[in-house]
Amino acid sequence: MKTAAHHARETFRHHGGMLRTTEALRSGIHRRTLYAMRDAGEIETLGRGLFRLRALSPLADPDLVTVAKRIPHGIVCLISALAFHELTTQIPHVVHLALPRTARHPQVKYPPLRIYWFSAEAYKAGVESHTIDHIPVRVYDPEKTLADCFKYRNKVGMEVFLEALHAYRRRRKSNLQKVLEYAKVCRVERLLRPYLEAIV
Repeated sequence: MKTAAHHARETFRHHGGMLRTTEALRSGIHRRTLYAMRDAGEIETLGRGLFRLRALSPLADPDLVTVAKRIPHGIVCLISALAFHELTTQIPHVVHLALPRTARHPQVKYPPLRIYWFSAEAYKAGVESHTIDHIPVRVYDPEKTLADCFKYRNKVGMEVFLEALHAYRRRRKSNLQKVLEYAKVCRVERLLRPYLEAIV
């Protein structure tokens, strides 16, 4: 017969080693078992109501994974997405996250977030799902990220956008037409076009 702790460990592994309290309770893990595992050092707390098995190897990108679990409808964007796609020398000190304008502001203290509220069309366009440490993380693709960075150039910096654009252009599979299509969604096509034409 399986013990409560054995069932809990199996459930954690089934979910990539990470569970929110609500997921754990829904999966039949008692709150007592959860806290006993935490007190015994079997699981660690990654944030309020988020636990991870300690036996697993360290997270490759703890901030993105933590945010993906805490805010599943969030999409990694702007400088965080540039860093993910290796299109910038910037090191983001916060996770840049896109949310639909209708969403509630997430109550997350760690990791630090910078929230951007996107229109429905801009929010849905260019989303990729990447698995990091067995957890699906949603990130805008490189072309959508470039269009977003141009739209928010007053917040991220024009030099950040230009550096990313030149880094992207050097890639064998660059597709400036796709960048322009996303720029249309972001309503900056006319303003962005001269920059793309200048580097062709």
